[in-house]
Amino acid sequence: MDLKKWHYEKKIARTVKALESNFFPAEYFTNRESLLKRIVEQTKQGDKIGFGGSVTIRELGIVEQMKKTGVVVLDHWRDGLESHEIAAIRISQLTADLFLTSANAITEKGEIVNIDGIGNRVNAMTFGPKKVIVVAGINKIVYDIEAAIDRIKKVAAPMNAKRLNLPLPCAETGYCHDCNSDKRICRIVSILLKKPGQTDISVYLINEELGY
Repeated sequence: MDLKKWHYEKKIARTVKALESNFFPAEYFTNRESLLKRIVEQTKQGDKIGFGGSVTIRELGIVEQMKKTGVVVLDHWRDGLESHEIAAIRISQLTADLFLTSANAITEKGEIVNIDGIGNRVNAMTFGPKKVIVVAGINKIVYDIEAAIDRIKKVAAPMNAKRLNLPLPCAETGYCHDCNSDKRICRIVSILLKKPGQTDISVYLINEELGY
């Protein structure tokens, strides 16, 4: 028996049950192929698909997959965009037919925790798009909100700062300094305790490590 896989599956099962008790439809996927298929089957030609600034989503190859299905891809990470074009795409994502993103952390109590610098991702997750899907790997699951914030400060934020090559202390040391830099990316804390009242949002969990 693969005990690590067994342990992770138990953790995911607890988290799915907790998410559902908080009114988030949640599903567990054992492989990327079934996850991608599940997402694609919920789209149709001409749909506008928005993507949050998510490494998880990119690692899954969802953006490339969507481009093959005849949908309109709203991706502000596309190469060659000017700052005003990026801003326009972020705004258009708020009314997408489907918004795909990840979370910085999901608790075993069924809460979704994020810290953003701009707010386009957390805004789109809570209200605007017709459908929202949050995809997360096993590495994003933590025990509670305190552990979620701790994970973001010690793992997600420093790694994203390093990825973006920002002149921040966390990008040098690998942990949060609660800095006051004008380049700071930790500015907005969002905690979804329950599913937002008027948003169709689902959570898809997969038993592998993805993103930061």
